[in-house]
Amino acid sequence: MMNSSRAAELQGDDLPDPEEEKRLAKAARDANRLPELRVVLLGWRWPGKSLTGNTILGREEFHLERASEFSVKRETEVDGRKVTIVDTPGWFSAQTTPASYQEEMVRSVTMCSPGPHAFLLVIPVGMFTETDRVRIEENLALFGPDVWRHTLVVFTWAEVLRDRPIERHIRREGRELQWVVDKCKKRYHVINNHIFGEHPQLPLLMEKIEKIVAEEGGLYRTQTEENKPQSKDSVKASNENLNPNMGKEERDLGARPKKNCSYTSLRSMDMDPPPSPMVEGVSD
Repeated sequence: MMNSSRAAELQGDDLPDPEEEKRLAKAARDANRLPELRVVLLGWRWPGKSLTGNTILGREEFHLERASEFSVKRETEVDGRKVTIVDTPGWFSAQTTPASYQEEMVRSVTMCSPGPHAFLLVIPVGMFTETDRVRIEENLALFGPDVWRHTLVVFTWAEVLRDRPIERHIRREGRELQWVVDKCKKRYHVINNHIFGEHPQLPLLMEKIEKIVAEEGGLYRTQTEENKPQSKDSVKASNENLNPNMGKEERDLGARPKKNCSYTSLRSMDMDPPPSPMVEGVSD
């Protein structure tokens, strides 16, 4: 009969070696590492989207105080490699996104040629409604069905969570938010936008983007790049249908912070009219 010390020794042989696990994890990260990263920011006009871009850049490049209907590109170097961020016009929760905003969102892809490695769909931690889900589906549909394979949900306003895991928050918000996370293959990240400089969450965010590229076999490409070139008539028809629901308004204010969050003092910008074409800068 085997004595207890021998049995414990054999069981110990079956346990994973922590150092070996670290080595394998590092090898996987090194294998996925890209010399350059290109990302597009998508989301509402709420504070969080442009702020996330500033967090990645490590400085304030995307202006938060003024709204814009233009996509804006900024570049930086993170961990020894070039990172390109394209911030897009924030959409409205209470009304259909203007056609000019949608066209700018689509143009963002051409601003980071040959294409973005990932789309960061910025969603503030707070109440999430069916209106919010529909608005996300409408706007991401502009990029074609493959966009979901290259999209990572980034949750901002993490302070609202306190000690609650993000997974619990997703479950509590119900099927609407779960639908979005599922469409993104359960790829998500939580970021605190009040930390600049050596941000502890940025390396993991970069790793998740690289993992998406590795799992999906490359960067995002538009349907016209993957298929045969479209005729002029089909392109014109596509442009005319960018915003088929223009004019339809909904009263739901959409995603917003919980009542016990300090951000409730911020005035919602959703009901403001679209800014003048001459206004520059990007806000959420």
